[in-house]
Amino acid sequence: MYVYVINKHGQPVMPCRHRTARVLLQKHKATVVKQVPFTIRLLYGSSGYRQPISLGMDAGSKHIGIAATTEKKVLYAEELSPRNDVVKLLSVRRQNRKTRRNRKTRYRQARFDNRVHSKYKGWLAPSVEVKIQEHISAVLRIQKMLPLSEIHVETAEFDIQRLKAMEEGKPVPVGTDYQNGEMYDQYNVRQYVLFRDDYKCQCCGRHDDGVKLHVHHKESRQTGGDTPNNLITLCKDCHKALHAGTIQLPGDKSKRGKSYRDSAFMGIMRKAMVVQLRELIDIPVTETYGYITKCHRENAGLPKSHINDAIMISRNFETVSDDTYYISKAVRHHNRQLHKNTILKGGVRKRNQAPHVVKNFRLFDLVRYENGFYYVFGRRKSGFMDIRTLDGKKVNNGSVSYKRLKVISASKGMLVERKKAIPLADSSASFLA
Repeated sequence: MYVYVINKHGQPVMPCRHRTARVLLQKHKATVVKQVPFTIRLLYGSSGYRQPISLGMDAGSKHIGIAATTEKKVLYAEELSPRNDVVKLLSVRRQNRKTRRNRKTRYRQARFDNRVHSKYKGWLAPSVEVKIQEHISAVLRIQKMLPLSEIHVETAEFDIQRLKAMEEGKPVPVGTDYQNGEMYDQYNVRQYVLFRDDYKCQCCGRHDDGVKLHVHHKESRQTGGDTPNNLITLCKDCHKALHAGTIQLPGDKSKRGKSYRDSAFMGIMRKAMVVQLRELIDIPVTETYGYITKCHRENAGLPKSHINDAIMISRNFETVSDDTYYISKAVRHHNRQLHKNTILKGGVRKRNQAPHVVKNFRLFDLVRYENGFYYVFGRRKSGFMDIRTLDGKKVNNGSVSYKRLKVISASKGMLVERKKAIPLADSSASFLA
């Protein structure tokens, strides 16, 4: 296990082992700055000796692998889970705004000329932008602990049109086929869906002139979006009956098919993230690709995992892994939804969150309980807290008195936990404790 060190001026130096850190702390030559990852600050001048440290990042939509290595050792390894709740939160906000305009309150005219993407060139969707920022924030956070000399990022670009053709058993697109996509020569998505379904109700088959056709979302717009494979043509009667629950779609037409949301994200973020990194950091940032990482990993005899990929991306192929790694999870800072969506009896709209501070504890604070470190996932006015590990394991059935807890560090939007072994497989498998 490494202890990360910064000098008295706040600049990172080479890490040390825990035995050396213990001696420095006992002799009052250093002080503790952070518990996870354990970081100390020197109280005296140091020579500032540094080795070349390379940071490798396996960029991803759901899991990010990070590894900082020298020629011989892995100094830091982490698997980060970025936020994936932004789409849901924006959908709830849109729903709340729509209901607020329909209530018997002061009329608020809908505005259409104030869209942010029309005012700022290079605008990205919030669900994309937040993940890019979490990639960058992870690099900046590690740069404060280790004196990095270079950064290597694995980017990927997926041919979604080719993937869709392979899934549907159609010929692989080549040449001008990419210009003639599935919605070629159609006005919009709705027009394409009606044309694709031959202007027939896909439930009862009606298609005469007197039938009013609707375009129905198989999954909610929040979950499946407005992609053509999530839309189906229904007549007005079938659409109403389907939402009432009296009928169901035919089995082969009820599912939307495979989602390419993560693939689309990787294609959007690959250039934007590298450009922003180069603007913020004054050390070299280079790109690499998945087939190169796979070749190096197989030559090294390592199993597939996000951390092992990051080690190979760092281009130090003969490093020896440490016995510890970190898992981290990005969380929201605040809940901006003022009231619950469900109105209680008597028209009462209850507030959606507890006070910001309860018994001097805030949400996602790092606390100590019986020689262990946990995060506050829930608070009650009575003073009992729901503390958990990052994998969701509750302590004492989620009820621990605040009198038995000690705050170690305040919430900063990133939860980090140390593990005792490098994971040997993908994150879908359980971590080794």
